[in-house]
Amino acid sequence: MPHPTRLFFAFLCLVYIAFPQVAGARTWKSADGLRTVEGEFLERDATFITIRLNAGKETRFEITKLHADDQKWLNLNHPAAGAEIIPDHTAVFDTLNFGDSQAVVLAKLKASKFVELTIAPEMLARTGLNGIFRIRQAIGGLQASLYFDWTTGDKLNEITVRTSTFPVESYDAKITPCWKEFTELLTTLHGKPLQAAARIAPASVPKGALISSHLWRLESGGSALLGIGNEDDSYQVVVRFTDEKIEPVIIARPSKPGGIKIDFNP
Repeated sequence: MPHPTRLFFAFLCLVYIAFPQVAGARTWKSADGLRTVEGEFLERDATFITIRLNAGKETRFEITKLHADDQKWLNLNHPAAGAEIIPDHTAVFDTLNFGDSQAVVLAKLKASKFVELTIAPEMLARTGLNGIFRIRQAIGGLQASLYFDWTTGDKLNEITVRTSTFPVESYDAKITPCWKEFTELLTTLHGKPLQAAARIAPASVPKGALISSHLWRLESGGSALLGIGNEDDSYQVVVRFTDEKIEPVIIARPSKPGGIKIDFNP
């Protein structure tokens, strides 16, 4: 069976084929991470890269002088002729890894072909990262934005994907199709879930809460959970990637005759 991360990249290539890569300047870091330069990628070979600086001047230098993150981005997006594109098998979402610093996460998001910034770049210093990047392609007809949690040491330990919210009247038309498409996608990427529920009724999701329907184990050792959230009686699809190894727990609460509600701890 193909590696899950290879399936992930194959799926994204199909989903985002309508969004060709747009040339533009990006921030490049030196190998030691102490120096940066803004410039647009022009070309590369096995040894050298050429970029156009913001002032218009072209410069050429050895790829080994780039930071490891930039080399990874370069090899993924602009592989040398004849080279195989080797995805990062440890990646949790796109190229993001648990343990990345906020600076690394921002650099990866800005370089990504699969997410887009929804505010002016100059506003980044004021807003933080939560909610300002979204997946380019709608999933099940809904847009979804990214949110992040960090350890006390400024390391990424959780990524949450949240759709827009909709009132209960739109639950079957908006929320359910998106939830189904995320179920199919996550199953393709991570295999059969450890636990799954057929459907989450909106009445079973308390205000301000998230009820998970599916749980997958990530190759990194963490977990992915899919569910429905309730914000002030408006509903959204939520996918949570966490470095925690969450164990499935069935909590039986009568929701209708013969039925149970599925929840996961923590």
